[in-house]
This record gives sequence, structure tokens and C-alpha cells, in this order.
Amino acid sequence: MITRQRLAAGVCALLAALTAGIAFPAGAVADEPDGRAAPKVELVLDVSGSMRARDIDGGTRMAAAKQAFNEVLDATPEEVQLGIRTLGANYRGDDRKTGCKDTAQLYPVGPLNRTEAKAAVATLAPTGWTPIGPALLKAATDLEGGDGARRIVLISDGEDTCQPLDPCEVAREIAAKGIGLTIDTLGLVPDAKTRDQLSCIADATGGTYTSVRHKEELSDRVGQLVDRAADPVVTPVAAQGAADCTRAPALKSGLYTDREEFGQQRWYRVDVEPGQELRASVSIADDRAVRPDHGMLLRAVTVHGREIVRGEAAGTGRTDVVSTGLRYPKAKSDDDNAPAETVCLQVTNSFAPTAGVKTTPGLPLELTVDVVGAPDPSGDVAAFGLGRGWWLLGLLVLTGFLAGVIWGWLSRWRVAIWRTN
Repeated sequence: MITRQRLAAGVCALLAALTAGIAFPAGAVADEPDGRAAPKVELVLDVSGSMRARDIDGGTRMAAAKQAFNEVLDATPEEVQLGIRTLGANYRGDDRKTGCKDTAQLYPVGPLNRTEAKAAVATLAPTGWTPIGPALLKAATDLEGGDGARRIVLISDGEDTCQPLDPCEVAREIAAKGIGLTIDTLGLVPDAKTRDQLSCIADATGGTYTSVRHKEELSDRVGQLVDRAADPVVTPVAAQGAADCTRAPALKSGLYTDREEFGQQRWYRVDVEPGQELRASVSIADDRAVRPDHGMLLRAVTVHGREIVRGEAAGTGRTDVVSTGLRYPKAKSDDDNAPAETVCLQVTNSFAPTAGVKTTPGLPLELTVDVVGAPDPSGDVAAFGLGRGWWLLGLLVLTGFLAGVIWGWLSRWRVAIWRTN
């Protein structure tokens, strides 16, 4: 006699068999290595005297950090090269100059030996100053080399005590190097000033800021950030735009980063073959205080200065990124030997800093360039890349139909057997 459990198992097995080809196409291997460069992460921990405060679930901030580190070390993906740097861990004196040099690498960035890393963390005790700026500079050096993703996770409970080396400016300088390094920050029971400073550091490199008041929050968030480093990412390429099109760098399809001064314009060049379409988009982040009304303009121009198409956007200070884009299809030519057209891309901004804000380095700019086959003028949806999913949708519909038919047949069979008995 066929039971309901067997019926359900049979249908599930059938669905699994039908969808196996969708989930794992022929030739695909689930655990096949992708050849990506190893991602690097450095955890930067504040070990200053204020970490003795007992305000995180009844224990000290230092105890919460140690517990979080141990849990994260256990869960770190094998492909991630991880290191640990401290600030304020060794000097107990009152000399500011010496205290502001107190940053050291506790565990080098590389393949992780969990036992050794945990043993190093166990030796930490709250000690001295809070040299965040110097620690970030050293951490950026620790992560040099290789082509993988790079991430600094900074955990602190207070403001930097080593001004005038402003850690916000340090973060902007790191971002301006175009090395694709992200800084995420976590504030332990932060006050308003600490929150503002850590948010500024994260914003400068496209990272995130998180306020933490409980041990579980700290462990979960640090773990998420380490895991995120292992995710596949597109690493942007540094490009230096020129003051005019004739000296502009020639770009191919890809993601590029640059810096643009306030009110400046930058030029780039892209070659578009007949029958291709240029798609470009640009984003500029106001990573420091700017005046409320601002905008940006992206223009596609011929080498002779004639405007082809433009995209523009305006902001009011409510968001920290302004973006726009454009598309330019190059008509096909009857001449198979027709040359490519050089299109000049001009990026202009009208950002203005508030009083007292440093204007260097320039604002972070991200430019996406994509040169693809021009869409079919007949209006075929597939020409825009949307048609590639129709086969998958059809297969899913067919799978559902077959599953329904088989389920109905089995149900009728079960009822017939029940009536017979």
C-alpha cells in the first residue's frame, strides 16, 4: 500500500531529478576552485585603557572582543588570509609621542593557524592610547600584495587620541591610492563623537559602520565582514582621467575608480565599433561635508567636441552618492572595414565643500564602462540580454506541469486503492 510519506518522497525525488540540470548544468562542479586570488582581512583591535569598562552584558569590552575574535577565528573560511593588528596594547606611559606609535601586528596576514591566533589574542590586556590613524596606515601596508579583495575591520570604543593625524583623512588617503581596500568599523558602546569618527572612516572607503552594545552583536558582525571578504567581487581598476580628451586614458569594458576635485572635470576615451553600444555610468561620493545643492554631468562627446548624449543628476545632501549614466548605440556600417569611433566621456561635478573641509584628495569617483552588441532595432527583448532567462522560465513551467500531473495521477491511484480495500 502506498503511504502519504512515500508519495511525498517520490514527488520530491522526481522534482530533484528534474531540476538537477538547472542547479548543476553539465560540466559544472559544485566545489570546483575558481582560481581567484586569496582575499585578505586584517582585524584591527583597540586595546586602549578604556576597554576595561564593564558595560557589555556585564563584562568588560575587552572580554567581549576576545570572545568575538575566538568565535570568528573558528569560523573563518579556509580561503581567507587573516591577520590581527592592535593599537594601544603595549605602552602604559603618559608620553603622547610614544603612545601614538603603539600599534603592532599581533598575527601576520596569511593562512590561518587558529590555535596560534587564539593564543595571541589571549595575551591581550587593556593598556594605553588610541592611535587609530597610525594603525590604519600600518594595516594598509600589512595587506599589500596580491590581487584579491582586501578589508580592514576596525573595532574601537573611543576617538583617536593622536590628532592632528585625523583617521578620517588617513582613510581618504588610503582610498585615494585606488588599491581596492575597504575599511569597516565597529564602535563598542560608542558616544556621539566616536560614532561620527568611525562612520567617517568607513564612508571614506565604501565600508560600513556598526554600533555594538552586546557580545552576540559583535561576534555576528565581525563574522559577517570576514565572510564577505570571501565573496566574489569585481575589483575596480584605478584610472587617472585627464583635463581634456586628447590626453585621456583609453578604457575598455570594466569598472574604474578615480578621484575628482571639487568642481573639476575628468575625461576618458572609449572606442566603439560599428554595431556596438556604449553603456557608461558614473557615481561620485561626497565622503566629507558638502553644501546641500550639488550635481554631476556625464557627457559622451566626439573627438571634435560635438555632444552625442548626456546623463545628469542632482543632489540635496540627503544621500552620500550621486549617480547617472548614458547609452550610445553606434550604427552598423555597410563597410566591413569601417573604423571604430573614439567617444570622449566627460565627468563634471558641482560639489562644493563646507567651510573648513579639506578639498584633497578629490572625491571618490567610480566609472563603469560596458561596450556590447547594439540592441536589435526590431525591439527584440533578448537583444538587451533579458531573453537569456526564457529557457529557464520555460523549463521551470514544464517541471511544475509534470510534477502536477504525476501528483494528480498518484493521488487518484491512492484513492482507488483505498476504495478497493
